[in-house]
Amino acid sequence: MQRQRRWAIGAVPVMLLTACGGGGGGTPNTDVENPGGLKGQGGNTTPPPAPAPTPTPAPTPAPAPAPATPVTTKHGDLSGASLGVGASLNGAIPFPADNPWNTDISGVLADDNSTNLINSIGADKGLYRDFGSGTWDGAPIGIPYMVVSGAQARVNIEYKAYGDESDPGPFPMPLNAPIEGAPNTGGDRHVLVIDKDNDRLYEIGRAFPQSDRWWADCGAVFHLDSNNVRPTAQPGWTSADAAGLPIFPGLVRYDEASKGAGGIRHALRFTAARTRRAFVPPATHYASSNTDANLPPMGMRVRLKAGFVIPSTFSNEAKAILTALKTYGMFLADNGSDWFISGAPDERWDNDRLRSELASVKGRDLEVVKMTGMVTLV
Repeated sequence: MQRQRRWAIGAVPVMLLTACGGGGGGTPNTDVENPGGLKGQGGNTTPPPAPAPTPTPAPTPAPAPAPATPVTTKHGDLSGASLGVGASLNGAIPFPADNPWNTDISGVLADDNSTNLINSIGADKGLYRDFGSGTWDGAPIGIPYMVVSGAQARVNIEYKAYGDESDPGPFPMPLNAPIEGAPNTGGDRHVLVIDKDNDRLYEIGRAFPQSDRWWADCGAVFHLDSNNVRPTAQPGWTSADAAGLPIFPGLVRYDEASKGAGGIRHALRFTAARTRRAFVPPATHYASSNTDANLPPMGMRVRLKAGFVIPSTFSNEAKAILTALKTYGMFLADNGSDWFISGAPDERWDNDRLRSELASVKGRDLEVVKMTGMVTLV
């Protein structure tokens, strides 16, 4: 990670908040630019520490039955969320309704360079669900998360790489919280925990549980009830995501997707193999050394074109995802495989059907939303 930077800021001023290296859930990618951080910012040359014996993960609770009545949407208020690993938010949505994650961008103009940017990722490549049921390489497929109460005991965080750009612990993050990726291996190893009673999101990267603390490269605390999402951050600080975005709000989750069209009411998160040395708000960090203007900057938002007809035969889950892509779009959040959409693992996903349905949607069916406030290095 480079410590000295000169920024060229475009039409809209930007508040720098976060950034460190996001990730996906299952399939490795080998064609990625990574100068400096976790997966999204390059390799940490320090080998992973030898962790203490990993505590047995908390068992995933049985899925809660679907509510008999429609769930009321609550923006920025997670007090009604269930507790546990992969728990339902019961209609709650992180951040206020006017936060960029939650705004309807279906009527915004397309970017003038949309075609070139889409082509750089792959006009003929299909969308891919980077989440699912079952396991891959011994780990659940996707990025797991956990919901705790305000009474959850706090645990110290010992930072090994970017402590000067991280929020200090302790965090209400149990030592048996689920970790992204296969047990006792390297990689991004994200841990995401939501304190539902205080509307806070805690995310750490390259996390290794010890007997009484977490070892991690970096960590961030996000305020889910505010548009000042990380008030402690200083310009240039990192987080657990290469684009400086919180990871959890962009995940596809079964409790929302199972409701069908309109069930997902926020933007999603995706990856691309080649990115630009630039970012667009609400992203706050780049993860590439390439200055080609036809490559996508971190934070670029794409949407499904209005004219794309979602097949009536598609599953509820695919209809929910594609409808969200028309209404809210998805943010480029990390270096990874092209058009990989991030989500949370859940045993109720139908992997084969969802993979086939999403793969039928190609890059050419998407367009880039007009970008303002571009930040580049000069």
